[in-house]
Amino acid sequence: MNKPARRDGTPDRKKRQAPGRADSAQKNSAQKSSAQKSSAPKKQLNKRGKPKAAKPQRTQTQVHAPKISNAKPAKHQYSDVDRDLAPVKGDGVRLQKVLAQAGVASRRAAEELIDQGRVEVDGRIVREQGLRVDPENAIVRVDGIRVVVKKDLVHIALNKPRGWQSTMSDDLGRPCIGDIVSERVAAGQRLFHVGRLDADTEGLILLTNDGDLAHRLMHPSYEVPKTYLATVNGVVDRGLGKTLKAGVELDDGPAKVDAFTLLDVNGGKSLVRMVLHEGRKHIVRRLLDAVGHPVVRLVRTDIGAVALGDGRPGTLRVLGRGEVGSLYGAVGL
Repeated sequence: MNKPARRDGTPDRKKRQAPGRADSAQKNSAQKSSAQKSSAPKKQLNKRGKPKAAKPQRTQTQVHAPKISNAKPAKHQYSDVDRDLAPVKGDGVRLQKVLAQAGVASRRAAEELIDQGRVEVDGRIVREQGLRVDPENAIVRVDGIRVVVKKDLVHIALNKPRGWQSTMSDDLGRPCIGDIVSERVAAGQRLFHVGRLDADTEGLILLTNDGDLAHRLMHPSYEVPKTYLATVNGVVDRGLGKTLKAGVELDDGPAKVDAFTLLDVNGGKSLVRMVLHEGRKHIVRRLLDAVGHPVVRLVRTDIGAVALGDGRPGTLRVLGRGEVGSLYGAVGL
């Protein structure tokens, strides 16, 4: 006789199950527990046989990797370029070639001058290589000094001998400066003489085929200084310079000198140096006559920055680049 499993008399349902059914349930539960044990990770043991402590994990912050572009940058991507001075395509001659032909420097050295910003074309500083210019019209300067880039321009210093006329030809057949440059004239060069010297005055005369330059050098408004050495009669008083600088009244108006220096006194004669920018006829002789010291010998030694040099009377020399540039600068060309 079966006894109830509960006090209230209800039978125990687990015990009422069939014996085969109960065994299968126990078997399934055992399989599940064994599977769980096999799937569970095995704990690693240290040397003492104890479970190893878990290593602390670093917290990784998200870092945005920089974007890398392998594209080739543009030539002037990071430079400021004056677009007005960019290389000009078309007619003309490359600037470095023009400078080389003008005798400024070799082409490679001319490129360095351009890179350094020392070259100016038509009032603008050029830093770009490859600029093409018109040598007939472009105004090129290096370090502020004009460079003559026209191939056919001529600038000559002539040491005029005493007794020669300051003309290109003379109807009376007297010797003149045109006789000295006759071969150049015959070759087609049209030369202008800058100013005149009377027949008894010797020294520096400039010859050029640049009419604008010749005109401005002779014009009194540009005040290009001219230097003279004069040997005069009498012993010059040291105070004469103040008188000439203050001005002396002549028959065609007052005249004065820019500078006056007494160089030597010997044998009753004095050697003086005078600088003035006026170009009136016989102005030096008339000034010295007016102060009581007639001229015995007169030589013009300088016009602006151009010096006569040590050449003999009647000789020619081609002006250097610096001398030509100084002449253009003196008259604003």
